[in-house]
Amino acid sequence: MAKVIQGDTGEWEIVVGMEIHAQVIANSKLFSGASTTFGAAPNTQVSLVDAAMPGMLPVLNKKCVEQAIRTGLGLNAQVNTKSVFARKNYFYPDLPQGYQISQFEHPIIGEGKIEIDLPDGSTKDIGITRLHLEQDAGKSVHDQHPKKSYVDLNRSGCALMEIVSEPDIRGPEEAAAYISKIRMILRYLETCDGNMDEGSMRADVNVSVRRPGDEYGTRAEVKNVNSVKAVQQAIEYEARRQVEIVESGGSVDQETRLWDPVKLETRSMRSKEEAHDYRYFPDPDLLPLEFSNEWVEQIKQTLPELPDEKKHRFMNDFGLSSYDASVLIAERSRADFYETVASGRDAKLAANWVINELLGILNKNEKSLDESPITADQLGGLIALISDNTISGKIAKDVFPIMFETGKDADAIVEEKGLKQVTDTGAIEAIIDEVIAENPDNVAAYRGGKDKLFGFFVGQVMKKSQGKANPAVVNGILKDKLSGE
Repeated sequence: MAKVIQGDTGEWEIVVGMEIHAQVIANSKLFSGASTTFGAAPNTQVSLVDAAMPGMLPVLNKKCVEQAIRTGLGLNAQVNTKSVFARKNYFYPDLPQGYQISQFEHPIIGEGKIEIDLPDGSTKDIGITRLHLEQDAGKSVHDQHPKKSYVDLNRSGCALMEIVSEPDIRGPEEAAAYISKIRMILRYLETCDGNMDEGSMRADVNVSVRRPGDEYGTRAEVKNVNSVKAVQQAIEYEARRQVEIVESGGSVDQETRLWDPVKLETRSMRSKEEAHDYRYFPDPDLLPLEFSNEWVEQIKQTLPELPDEKKHRFMNDFGLSSYDASVLIAERSRADFYETVASGRDAKLAANWVINELLGILNKNEKSLDESPITADQLGGLIALISDNTISGKIAKDVFPIMFETGKDADAIVEEKGLKQVTDTGAIEAIIDEVIAENPDNVAAYRGGKDKLFGFFVGQVMKKSQGKANPAVVNGILKDKLSGE
């Protein structure tokens, strides 16, 4: 799925590396006891530490460390039992200290890898360089006054995990698959809610172009892109911009750029040198972070089954296709819902009903799975009625919308409306005899070689039985009768 751009002078390959900033799910901030609840009135969740008042000392939140370890384990990454917090020095109005407490040379999580699922059904491994813990900055607000900007420090000090990828991503589609898989893993682990629209997950995207197989080109970093679609659009635009520069004889500047979601373009923000710009040094107020392998092992025992494990189990145990398994594991709640539906029933049929019928009707009605009027047990009940021939698949499709409207069980609706399938061969035979008697010309034509008329006879029998006759029984008896046996 590598994306190649056709330029005026030949093909160019897009190379992408990503830094995903994920806000840690914790009740309080990384170095203070202030609340992390989203949506509070400006500057109502700011401790003296977050406001950088003189003499205030940071105290590390153990829960945030545990969440970083959980995430590292979920990314198949090396957990470093000793790491160091450093000061990253830069000035910004919403950064009261004049520095950010982050990790530099010694991060809490080292190298790992994840598997991404691509639209053509293939998979690819993407390397993780590191994950480090850091505190978030506040937020500058520019739309409250015509001439002034305001600063809201509610977000200041919230714990972030910065997940840095290797430059293994080739183009917008792979980038979308990567960020979607990271988001899925974090949500399964419950270490970040992944709400990009609330800013609790956002991405910096490093983009460069090169001739296929050449050395890496000069990269530009596009900051704070906050949706999967915007990530794809930013890569597409930035790669084309760079190709045009190089092909016209220029050179790409290593710089930080911003994505403009209105104009759908990137624009220069500042030149970017290497990390020593920030004059990192170990934070003198914080000891090195050390913990035992035993604690890591204890955390490992509490991990849920992760998306890739679940996907492969669904394929192996339930015989599902890669596509169906990927759709079902996209959300942990969806996978759990499906397993309840499929428990003790036809797993492939259950997958079809969850993916095509249930997700379809929920989408049409703008409801989430949590809001579904049909429970997993109720949908399982409907599938059981199809499997034991109480009703046909066709009748099930009539019952399903009634279940959605009323919240009633399938068997109650089938009983109420008299929709049980007729499997009594004597009753079906009587209907078939009627149909044959009423259509002597078609019988003669069928026996004369017009095999396609068989569908006509099936249709007539189903019509007379009001769709209740068991199709398999109908087909068997009808074949015998029409062949004159």
